[in-house]
Amino acid sequence: MNADSNSNEKTHQIPPRTPTDPQGNASIELACGLAEEVVRTFGEVRLRVFGTSMAPSIIPGDLVLVRSAGLQEIFPGEVVLYMRSGRFFVHRVVERILIAGEDSLGESHLITRGDRLRRTDAPVSSAELLGRVVSIERDSRKVEIAASDSNLLIGRLLSSSDLMTSLYLRFAAFWPAHFIRREKCQA
Repeated sequence: MNADSNSNEKTHQIPPRTPTDPQGNASIELACGLAEEVVRTFGEVRLRVFGTSMAPSIIPGDLVLVRSAGLQEIFPGEVVLYMRSGRFFVHRVVERILIAGEDSLGESHLITRGDRLRRTDAPVSSAELLGRVVSIERDSRKVEIAASDSNLLIGRLLSSSDLMTSLYLRFAAFWPAHFIRREKCQA
């Protein structure tokens, strides 16, 4: 007897398997998609940073609190979260530009760059922007979001050498008190 002739039989489709890495963790795309949905729905999300592109301001292991913000609310010097090609980027806004579109008015975009990177990113559209970083937590302590020019010398040094970045991160892990900028007002 086939499934078409018996109306009592139900056919079940097996859902596609969630892609995982060798350790069995859900894919990065799935996790990023979930975090994107959280920030767009609830207005904020906390994420752990893994990359070194924002060193020395934000280092791997830091938790960032991101609040939803529109592109017109963001100004140069602020740190933002955006999503592109299934990946998150936490980078500093360098400038705002207008890109001519189909209409003559043009659409506003943000130009961003990681503090230790030499090149700017491709323009960030309002659809890619998820929000601004409003706080950083390192080793259970709030850390001040550094102004773009306060770490300029260290950022340039780190951008010139991956070895220097590695040494900086090791020192920061070993002597955290010397590398934490506490917020000015603490409750």
